[in-house]
Amino acid sequence: MTKQTNKFMLVIAILLACFSLTSCSTQSKTSAPVKTPVTTTPTSDTQFLMGTVCTIKIYNKHQQKALKAGFNRIKELAAQTTVNQKGSEIDKINRYAGIKPVKVTPTIYRMCKDAYHYSKISAGTFDLTIGPITSLWRIGFPDAHKPKASTIKKRLPLVNYHNVVFNDQKRTVFLKKKKMMLDLGGMAKGFISDEVMKVLQKKGVTSAIIDLGGNIYVLGNSPTNNSNWTVGIQDPSAARGDAIGSLPEKNATAVTSGIYERYLKVGNKIYSHLMNPQTGYPCQNNLLSVTIIAKRSTTGDGLSTAVFNRGLKKGYDYVEHLSGVEAIFITKKKKVYVTSGLKDKFKLFTDNGYQLAKLKTSN
Repeated sequence: MTKQTNKFMLVIAILLACFSLTSCSTQSKTSAPVKTPVTTTPTSDTQFLMGTVCTIKIYNKHQQKALKAGFNRIKELAAQTTVNQKGSEIDKINRYAGIKPVKVTPTIYRMCKDAYHYSKISAGTFDLTIGPITSLWRIGFPDAHKPKASTIKKRLPLVNYHNVVFNDQKRTVFLKKKKMMLDLGGMAKGFISDEVMKVLQKKGVTSAIIDLGGNIYVLGNSPTNNSNWTVGIQDPSAARGDAIGSLPEKNATAVTSGIYERYLKVGNKIYSHLMNPQTGYPCQNNLLSVTIIAKRSTTGDGLSTAVFNRGLKKGYDYVEHLSGVEAIFITKKKKVYVTSGLKDKFKLFTDNGYQLAKLKTSN
């Protein structure tokens, strides 16, 4: 081979290498999310999904596709997790209870594992197998009623998160006893909120509010001050959107469980939709609501019901021993208690009838 040929081949090799590098660079740039400028006028939409009002507000410009993708993710996961329609993945797990394990998609498997985790760390004050009880009371539906004590007693042994078996290799979920039922309603909105946040970030969104029926997630900085958002804490005695106070947060969630929205009234007694897995009856304590502040909405949703079930003193003490989690408790006497990490952050609005109070806790 001549020197001239060698030179020609060398030039070709260099050109191919340059083309390859340019191509890789172009692919890399194409796959990376395009971050658009932030504006104070959001791209937003509100839809009624999962039995509640869902709103997404995106403060980056030109993000209509991200907004659509966010709502598509809600619809997709809601369809997979509902226990009120046949054909969902959770419905399939329930139908094969006591019969055989059911293979599920990776996302639903993670969701079930998360629900099991919060059942375990709460010692069952949140229980993913509460389905036999919630399906009995049906609170929030037109056919809601107070069941007979004998019926509750019969179903209660079916509620036990220890009887859920996971196989990580096969990605299956198995309920050991027939007629056991998963009901992930106690944390589904939180999990889905986190999934929507991931979708928005992949699309290049850096500033947004996700509100799934009062489960609030604030992403990035507020466009008004390029710093923390002002997150309102719901007044449990007023209409949705009325706040008793606020706190500054970013990349965080505020999830509230309370007795003020979904309930059943029998005579003069009100039964909330928040069920106590140990008794089979709705929670009965001195609380109106509990709001959990955390970095993941799944954490907030998984813990809010569990903490509410414990009542003020035990719930407060429980949160004080958790890392990265804070809480706001509102009692029926309109007293407001905030955990130690919020004492210098939470601002109570005046003239609303609520009063900040202190609670002694164990060390």
